[in-house]
Order: sequence, then structure tokens, then C-alpha cells
Amino acid sequence: MIHRPAYPPRETRLVMRSVLIALLPGIVVVSIFFGAGVLLNLATAIVTALLSEALCLKLRHRSIQPSLSDWSVVLTGVLIALSLPQAAPWWLTIATTASAVILGKHLYGGLGQNPVNPAMLGYALILISAPVAMTTLWINPLNPPDVEAAWMAFIGNPSDAYTGATTLELYQSEFSALTALEAKQHPLFANAQLGFIYGYEWVALAYLIGGLWLLYQRVISWHTPVGLLATLLVISAFFSVDPDTATPVWVHLTAGAGIFAAFFILTDPVSGATSPRGRLWFAIGVGVLTYIIRTYGQYPDAIAFSVLMMNFAAPMIDHYTRPRIMGREASIKGPGGQS
Repeated sequence: MIHRPAYPPRETRLVMRSVLIALLPGIVVVSIFFGAGVLLNLATAIVTALLSEALCLKLRHRSIQPSLSDWSVVLTGVLIALSLPQAAPWWLTIATTASAVILGKHLYGGLGQNPVNPAMLGYALILISAPVAMTTLWINPLNPPDVEAAWMAFIGNPSDAYTGATTLELYQSEFSALTALEAKQHPLFANAQLGFIYGYEWVALAYLIGGLWLLYQRVISWHTPVGLLATLLVISAFFSVDPDTATPVWVHLTAGAGIFAAFFILTDPVSGATSPRGRLWFAIGVGVLTYIIRTYGQYPDAIAFSVLMMNFAAPMIDHYTRPRIMGREASIKGPGGQS
């Protein structure tokens, strides 16, 4: 009997296109709740990614058209645009995207050779280089800007009426002095339509729908998203004994990039672990590091740094979780027990 593989090999172009399709619900919902700045970021990041890719291929004397048509660099640009603050100015998006493509991808030899996730490398570099812009230009979903205000933010003149910190940052600063009941009375929670965080719950649901579609299409395996989300759920629930001092579980899952990262960042087939058990341990490691950095570090979201650290651990994880080949012994013993 011939068994069909659980995750059959596919062309890079088809895989990248499937992931882009899965991101469409999230793009639509983010644009509705956070304004047109998301679309400006997407256009800028995609154009920058394509130009950076073409420049690097030209300098490396490689054919340009085949690489641009496999959708991989477009996906990198889309992931970066969705990760950046919605009111990010044009220069921030360009710098992040160019860093991801040039330093995170072509510096190591191009597609399939990068040891770390290019999008997360670009994000982390800009977060360290421009921390104020990366932490204060997030849109308040209760007061999204109109098209004119979004354009003003894009050209570098954002309005304080629309921008601010993320919910995770609010929990580290403003909400830390409030009781759990007082925090729930904040407009972001009081106006939540699904009982979580206004706007963020719909974005998380949209990314979840896209991620589940990727699982149904067998583009990704369940090990990575389940490993990350289950780890964040368990560890945040365990340390949320005192609700007045701990960030709630649902905030860890929906306010940050938890669901987005689980299905669209950690599932990078190049920089992550490749064995089934390895993917699970890789995701668990990202989840643990994310919680630690969010709770005790200076970067509330922490996904980018957690992914990059686990990228360097991926080869070791694969080495120790390599599946056995059926019908072959693990080792052949010679006389006296010598291998």
C-alpha cells in the first residue's frame, strides 16, 4: 500500500502563495480596526522587498525573474508590514524591510540558506535602533485615524490623538498600578465585543482562521502553532495566581503577536526546526522565552527576540529529535560492545 505523506513537498511558489492567501483575513481586519496606515505599510514593504531582492541578485550575478516570481520576498515584506506599528513612517518600513532582505537573507546566500528568520531579524534590528518609533506609534483601535491622518503618519508627522503604546506595554506600565477590576474597566476591555480586547480579538480570530486553513491545506504542521500557543497558555495561567499583578492569559494570546507568530512566523521551513518533535520543542522554547522577556524584560511583545534565539538552537534540536529510520538499528555493536 502506498501512503501519501502527511505534508507532501510542494513548489516554493505554491507554498508562499498559500501563506499570502491565509494572511488576507488578517490584513482586512487589521485595516478595518487600525486604519489605512496598514495598507501604506504593506505597499511600501512589498516594493522595498522586491527592489532589495533585485539589487542583491544583480550584485550576485543571479537571474532576477525566477526569484522575484516565487513570492518568497513578497511574503517577507507582508510579514514585516503586519509586524510594524500601524503609524510607522515610510523610512521605518523601508529600513526594516531592506535589513531583512539584505542582512537576513542574501548575506547568507539567499533563499534556503538563512539561519535566522529574515523578517524577525529586520524587526529586531529596527526595534533596537529606533525604540521610540517602534513602541509609541501603535494605533488605538478605539480611535483609528482617517485616511488623511494615516498619510500624515506615513510621511513622518503622526498625531498623538491616534497613537500610543500596545496593550502589553500598558500592562507593564499603566495597568501595573491598577487592580484587575480597574484594568477591566479600561475602554479597551470595557468595549471588547468578544470579551477580550477591543479590536485585537477580531485580528487574532482572523489570523487563527488563516492559520487553520494552512493546517487544512497541509502547508504547515500542527506541532509549531500548538507548541507556542499551549506554552503561552500554560505558563501565563500558572503565573497568573494573583490577577492584580500578572498579565491575564488572554492578553498574552491576543494582544501581542502570539497567534500571528504561531502560524506565520515560527513555521518558516528554513530557520526553524524540521523534525516533527523538533518543531514542537522549538515552539515551546519560543513560548517560554517570550513569557520571560515580556514579564521581566524591556520589550513587551518579545516574539522577535525569542524566535531569533531559538533559530540558533534549531540545528541542535533537530540533531536530538531526528526520527529513527524504520528497519535500521540505532547503532551496530561490534565485538565487546564496540560500535
